[in-house]
Amino acid sequence: MKANSNLEKILERGEFAVTGELGPPKGNDVEVIKKKAQFLKGNVDAVNITDNQTAVVRMSSIAASKLLLDLGVEPVMQMVVRDRNRIAIQSDILGATALGLKNMLCLSGDHQTFGNQPDAKNVFDIDSIQLIGLVKRLRDEKKMLNLEDEIEGDVGIFIGAAANPFAEPFGFRPLRLRKKVAAGVNFIQTQCIYDMKIFKEFMKAVCDMGLDQKVHILAGVTPLKSAGMTKYMANNVPGIIIPEELVKRMAGVAKEKAAEEGIKICVEQIQELREIKGVHGIHLMAIEWESRVPEIVSQAKLLPRPVV
Repeated sequence: MKANSNLEKILERGEFAVTGELGPPKGNDVEVIKKKAQFLKGNVDAVNITDNQTAVVRMSSIAASKLLLDLGVEPVMQMVVRDRNRIAIQSDILGATALGLKNMLCLSGDHQTFGNQPDAKNVFDIDSIQLIGLVKRLRDEKKMLNLEDEIEGDVGIFIGAAANPFAEPFGFRPLRLRKKVAAGVNFIQTQCIYDMKIFKEFMKAVCDMGLDQKVHILAGVTPLKSAGMTKYMANNVPGIIIPEELVKRMAGVAKEKAAEEGIKICVEQIQELREIKGVHGIHLMAIEWESRVPEIVSQAKLLPRPVV
């Protein structure tokens, strides 16, 4: 065991894992964290705490993760390289693990021009793959990135990263995943999946490379709330492909029934994902819709969550 986290134990035991996601508030109101946490507790195995997602200033992912931990919910702290150089990254990791955080997702981060501080200077001192290697070195060798200074204490982290099977060129996506595996990643959470055909092709290539035996892959799912949301994501969100039949299906139901239809689609997707070789769990991203998580996991027959 690398970190002895709940998520690690579930995956290592061969259980089908379920992770959720929680976006910190654009302020310091702890009640926002508490309200969202009540819908996630007991329904997922761990919860991602996003790190200034879409480059919008929010409560620190480390602080929000500690708040979640104190509420009895295991966090997956996200860390992006957009805002930190290697000094700040290593310092934050040491601080986070001192607070008891055991899971970390290594990310590049959305470019600042997409957010509410477009004139901010980015950092990108290292990339997300180098970040994986940095964390692995801190954990396994107790050495900092310069390979000279040794750290005091143990940095037990279950290392995660992201993968997008739908970014072009498609054929490069499994190769990029292989680089992350070589760097030392333990689990992967994918971009939200709507096009099962492309995802199955991605997973076949991943399995042909034997990567499914080296890393735990959690397939990303996001429930559609409305026909408008579906159309917007299909046309405007890079790296997401929504087949035309799903767009038509969401547009073909009455407005007041769209949410239920979106949840039904999500449950169908989860059931299909469970049958795909190499998929070890799902990452349920109910964006600002945490209240529907209990309903989704219940309908998908993913309850009760295993106790390890």
